Amino acid sequence: MADPAKHPADLPACPSAQGGGLLPPELRAWMLLRATTGAVEQRLRSVVKERLDVSHDEFLVLCLLAEQPEGGLRMTRIAELLGRPKTRLTYQIACLQRAGLVTRRSACGDRRGIEVTVTDQARHLLEEASGALAETVTEALATCVGPAERDALSGLLPRLTGEARAE
Repeated sequence: MADPAKHPADLPACPSAQGGGLLPPELRAWMLLRATTGAVEQRLRSVVKERLDVSHDEFLVLCLLAEQPEGGLRMTRIAELLGRPKTRLTYQIACLQRAGLVTRRSACGDRRGIEVTVTDQARHLLEEASGALAETVTEALATCVGPAERDALSGLLPRLTGEARAE
């Protein structure tokens, strides 16, 4: 397991979790979360390409679709959840469809809407790669998130659950 105190050169350094800057705790925690996500994504890119032969953005689409118990998601909803422009998503979905990893169809009751569903082939690939992907995420988090970062991030949770925050 990686030493949480070290930040390798290939990972972006997390912003200060100690505070003392201009940012309020909530914004500082958000920036830490963004930096942590970036570090994980950077590590995942090569594993995703090697194991699944898709881009990182296409991988995110597959993950969203794989978590749907039944059916798929409308393209507009995928774009919202990933914060991606619809035009870029259309290209990514087309690439995934050519690879046999998703299917597209008109949304029920709305011929303008397109629903995307993950295929059995994609589910199988994700299942095969899940161990390596999970290990990559764990290692990236261990490298980027230390005690100070955990404390800063946990500062957001009481407010989200309605609990009073201890100062």
